[in-house]
Amino acid sequence: YQLGRKLGEGGMGVVHEATHLMLRRPTAVKLLPVEKAGAQTVARFEREVQQTSRLEHPNSVSIYDYGRTPDGQFYYAMELVDGVTLQQLVRAHGPVGSARAASILTQAARALAEAHERGLVHRDIKPANIMLCERAGVPDTVKVLDFGLVKALDDPEADAALTQANAIVGTPHYLAPEAISTPEEVGPAADVYALGAIGFYLVAGRDVFPGDSVIEVCSQHLKSEPEPPSTVLGTPLDPGLEALILRCLAKSPDGRPRDGAALARELEALSTGEWTVEDARAWWREHREDRVAELESRPTPTRLAVDVEGRR
Repeated sequence: YQLGRKLGEGGMGVVHEATHLMLRRPTAVKLLPVEKAGAQTVARFEREVQQTSRLEHPNSVSIYDYGRTPDGQFYYAMELVDGVTLQQLVRAHGPVGSARAASILTQAARALAEAHERGLVHRDIKPANIMLCERAGVPDTVKVLDFGLVKALDDPEADAALTQANAIVGTPHYLAPEAISTPEEVGPAADVYALGAIGFYLVAGRDVFPGDSVIEVCSQHLKSEPEPPSTVLGTPLDPGLEALILRCLAKSPDGRPRDGAALARELEALSTGEWTVEDARAWWREHREDRVAELESRPTPTRLAVDVEGRR
């Protein structure tokens, strides 16, 4: 693999844009540096690959390859998603209209529906983990990324072995109340809560519960009722979409759509107006210069060697 620019970095590794040197296929490569490769981290990294590779939905990122470098670094190669995250979208362009928000949320819910059906809970749904790109000539195609904190409902013992007791797993602004109070009981409804928080972020342009500390944000998830996003925005929103977003943010899992499939059905039944392919193409044409400037700033590529004999 020939590595290009760094796309992102987190507790579970560093992601680079890359090209497979024989196939010439654009790829994203995630590396777990040797110095971070403790036994628990390696086990979680390996499980991320195994679990994500089971997913086939077009709105979930595809895994191509997995292995180690000669110096022992773990890596996996996945579909390169060249677009913008929802975090980048809102930060750069502000709130999204109801029709576009409903389209984005519906696609993400469909991806989660497959994961939930296969007994997987993402646990880290947030704007930085959902991207918009173009696939098969269709702009504004959603890709759900990074199943690094995935919980396997069909193998709770394996999950417990990789999660410290009483540990809160996820990103504070998108944590369901039960993920804070009883993380061992987290199920598909927690992903629905997080997607509701993303819906709020898309249409209101800010997080559901802003705060100056993790404790303050978590306390609000547990105790405070969210303001309607239209109140935050100061502009009317589609009432059906707003009501569904607020229901996804119910404190009790029983008050929300039960999983991704249920949420997708409710989103599809809304009358928000249609965000068409032509609408999406017009938006991307208007903002093409943003992508050109980013592409021109890319660094000189380096290469990643693969230990072929060490493959499993």
